Amino acid sequence: MRKKIIFFLVYWLPPLVLAGIIFKLSSGTVPKASEVFWQDFAAKKIAHVLIYGMLAILIYRALVAGGTSRKQAALWAILLAILYGISDEVHQNFTQGRESRTRDVGFDGLGATFAIFFTTKILPRLPKEFVEFGKKLEII
Repeated sequence: MRKKIIFFLVYWLPPLVLAGIIFKLSSGTVPKASEVFWQDFAAKKIAHVLIYGMLAILIYRALVAGGTSRKQAALWAILLAILYGISDEVHQNFTQGRESRTRDVGFDGLGATFAIFFTTKILPRLPKEFVEFGKKLEII
């Protein structure tokens, strides 16, 4: 039982905490990053790509640690991140001062897909220092 609790705390708590942070950030109005439209738009979409990329990597890490094959874990991590992105947009539909955007799910999926592609295909081929860092993070 103790091993299961430790496993949960080490591997599943991080993606759940990040999901909670995403939910909290979606629960209020978002300040403008810039008065210039394209700069504000770019900052917000980059944030979508980065945060959902992080979410996908954390889910991937937990799945692999739990014994799921790396290929299956990669697919599930992308799918679960996208599904969470969809649920986030539905949540925003009911949040005063927010609006739901299908394109945001696209940016979420782009971030998740790129992060998993980078983690599984590019990172293992980088110089030794990067590979060792990926191993310490338990994503390689």
